[in-house]
Amino acid sequence: MKNPFLGFGALIALIILLVLGSASVYTVAQTEQAIVLRLGEPVGDAIQKPGLHFKVPFIENVVYFDRRILDVETPKQEVLAADNNRIEVDSFLRYRISNALEFYKAVRTEEIAANQLGSVMNSVVRRVLGEATMIQIVRDNRAAMVQEIRKLVNAEGIRLGVEVIDVRIRRADLPRQISEAVYGRMKTEREREAADFRAQGEQKKQEIQSKADRDVTVLRAEAMRKAEELRGEGDGERNKVYAEAFNKDAEFFSFYRSMQAYEKGLTGGDTRMILSPNSDFFRYFGDPAGREAGGKAKPAPKAQ
Repeated sequence: MKNPFLGFGALIALIILLVLGSASVYTVAQTEQAIVLRLGEPVGDAIQKPGLHFKVPFIENVVYFDRRILDVETPKQEVLAADNNRIEVDSFLRYRISNALEFYKAVRTEEIAANQLGSVMNSVVRRVLGEATMIQIVRDNRAAMVQEIRKLVNAEGIRLGVEVIDVRIRRADLPRQISEAVYGRMKTEREREAADFRAQGEQKKQEIQSKADRDVTVLRAEAMRKAEELRGEGDGERNKVYAEAFNKDAEFFSFYRSMQAYEKGLTGGDTRMILSPNSDFFRYFGDPAGREAGGKAKPAPKAQ
């Protein structure tokens, strides 16, 4: 009969082998790099190659670091520019661990590295932006200053085993209270300019309207003068025609003028005339020749 202790001992030995085997291997992912620590001290260089690796069990352990690009968000800060303008700056940087061994010796963890890089970033931003004016920061020289900040931060980052890939100033503007005051002054100035433009426009309108009224008065006076001249010429021409007609046949002219007077005076309407039947107005009613009772023709009226 088999000894049961032998089977139990074999099981214990197998378990020990499995534990030793699992403690002797470790895996490095594609996005990671690792450092082997022996009793807390680094052994050799950082392991960059992904895959399965071996270590001494229970004596060595492994720490992992990210190989990808990492972000550090720096807190907002106020910077005093060279022209004494206070500017609120919001910035960030991107970095990667270029030397995992130096990184571990300097900061140990990524959280500590982020804090230190954030402090360095804020200090460099204050120094670089403090030497420039607000216009240079906001518009004229911003790109060059960002490159200078990246260069200085990267010089500090090398000591930590990192490489600064990029630095960006997300926002560089006046603080909220100052911005509101500046915008208020700008609004007041624009309103004043708008009022000036409206006043100038109103003045121009009055000038144009006055000139137009003056031109209308002059044109009307000229038109009235011309009309009176034409009316006078017409009256003169009419009197000339009347005079020629009278000189040509005075009796016919007198008869024609009387017929016109009858046509206008005897037209139906509200007007009433009270005349004597012997009035000169009716002389052609008694005699077609317009003669008086004695047979003597009345003299024709003078031409007008």
